[in-house]
Amino acid sequence: MLSASDPTRRFSNRVEYYILYRPKYPAAVLQLFQAELGLLPTHTIADIGSGTGFSAELFLQNGNTVFGVEPNREMREAAESLLKDYPNFKSIEGTAEATTLGAHSIDFIIVGQAFHWFNPVQAKVEFKRILKLGGTVALIWNQRLTDTTPFARAYEELLLNYGTDYQDVSHKTVTATDVSVLQEFFAPQGFTVKSFANAQVFDFLSLKGRLLSSSYAPLQGHPNFEPTLAELQRIFDEFQADGHVQFDYQTMVYYGQLV
Repeated sequence: MLSASDPTRRFSNRVEYYILYRPKYPAAVLQLFQAELGLLPTHTIADIGSGTGFSAELFLQNGNTVFGVEPNREMREAAESLLKDYPNFKSIEGTAEATTLGAHSIDFIIVGQAFHWFNPVQAKVEFKRILKLGGTVALIWNQRLTDTTPFARAYEELLLNYGTDYQDVSHKTVTATDVSVLQEFFAPQGFTVKSFANAQVFDFLSLKGRLLSSSYAPLQGHPNFEPTLAELQRIFDEFQADGHVQFDYQTMVYYGQLV
């Protein structure tokens, strides 16, 4: 059984769902790096908590060398398979607090959907160690909008009622993106924030996969598994249009330098 207290193991039994049903990042994120941060294909990137490689792929498509640092073996192996055609992808077993990367070897650090699992104090020390002078850190989240439509509100209620530890995980994410937490992490320089619209459209089977990609969704064998799927079917039937429902996101990018 996976330990809820060990974030490096939370997604080990959900990798297939994660690859197929989690949202990717819009091209606007890469365009932001190019237009405002001076990103060139020659720059070296460390993707910390790289998971299955969604964030890394954006920059690999730009020609960058990307070191994907990921502690979870199943997620790391999934990224290695997904990104096997990119010779500039380097898969690393490591953590945010101990990346194993060389000192002052990285131009940009990106963190996609993972910073809330880090120890921010220890991660900051490690990020400063591996960044080149003038290097940039960008923390990225696809934040699901929970109160914009009747379906979004019903899905949020499902998670609150049936999720194994949804409120704890949700609180971690909110805490990590709290202005005071980010100010402390980027102090004394401060940070800039940009947001971009993002969305996913699901039929029922893909909506089920999206639910099961979340670490707080009960899996088969859990007493809440069947009730959760029954409620998911009910709200899908109520809110679907032409056999589909939509998740809306704001892709948030918080970036700055560490000194």
